[in-house]
Amino acid sequence: MSGSGLAGCDIIGDIHGHADKLIALLKKLGYTRRDGSFQHPQRTVLFTGDFIDRGPDNIAVLNLVRAMVDAGSARAVMGNHEYNALCYHSRHPETGEPLRPHTAKNNRQHRSFLDEFSGRPQLLAETLAWFRTLPLFLDLDGVRAVHAEWDGRLVQALERRGGMRSSFQLDDAFLLQSATPGTPEHVCAETLLKGSEIELPAGHGFHDKDGHYRREIRTRWWQSSAASYREIAMLPESQLAAIPELPLKSNGRNIYPREEKPVFFGHYWMEPPVRLLAPNAACVDFSVAKDGVLCAYRWDGEPTLDAARLVYV
Repeated sequence: MSGSGLAGCDIIGDIHGHADKLIALLKKLGYTRRDGSFQHPQRTVLFTGDFIDRGPDNIAVLNLVRAMVDAGSARAVMGNHEYNALCYHSRHPETGEPLRPHTAKNNRQHRSFLDEFSGRPQLLAETLAWFRTLPLFLDLDGVRAVHAEWDGRLVQALERRGGMRSSFQLDDAFLLQSATPGTPEHVCAETLLKGSEIELPAGHGFHDKDGHYRREIRTRWWQSSAASYREIAMLPESQLAAIPELPLKSNGRNIYPREEKPVFFGHYWMEPPVRLLAPNAACVDFSVAKDGVLCAYRWDGEPTLDAARLVYV
């Protein structure tokens, strides 16, 4: 993957098996079917991952996305659901156990995909092989894309490991190690695909939407001005009151500087209305799988993002 720019690019967020929404959004953006895929005379698409699970049309979404990638009218990065699928369907070479345990929770999350691929082993194998081709990030001229969190230190480490500037594709060794907590590979996968967490000060915690008590929070890594735990917490408004307004400890946490080029990501189940998070950071996941909208940003090379360029269906 080269480091070439993508001026004239539409960045599309998490789709989660909603083919009808994807088709509607592509048409709204001016793409038409030609030679078996959606194309635009002047523009391309950049998908931020999470094509599968939750929705009813996993195979249809994958067919649409793969056709666009094959035709050169789109690029895509891996989402945590594609990564989870690889781990779910891969086994440890020594123990024979799946890299992602087949627990009730994991089975439920993957159910729509499992149902669609039931009795279709060849298609499943081809799909998993395609997931392997998806890079964990793209660092292009003027723009960056990752599923959950851009961490420059981890990106540089992966570039050195993979011998490629601007992207990284996982191999068997990386996949195996990434499923082992405590390894550098695990840190990379968890951060880039799911977002980093920090521990709250002693004596502080909150109950999540399922009633579980937690002492760690996912961070607003794009919010460089955040000075307290409450300001950095990536939580719904209803839960923020439980987070202390104590000053943040620096402890090497990742922050995306305002002077860096724009970065696009998905993953965070933002609630409409659509909006930007920072002048150089845009989440394009607005919860299509939870009665939200499928969102895109129409990027034309601008270093400072404009909320008027957000499009959704």
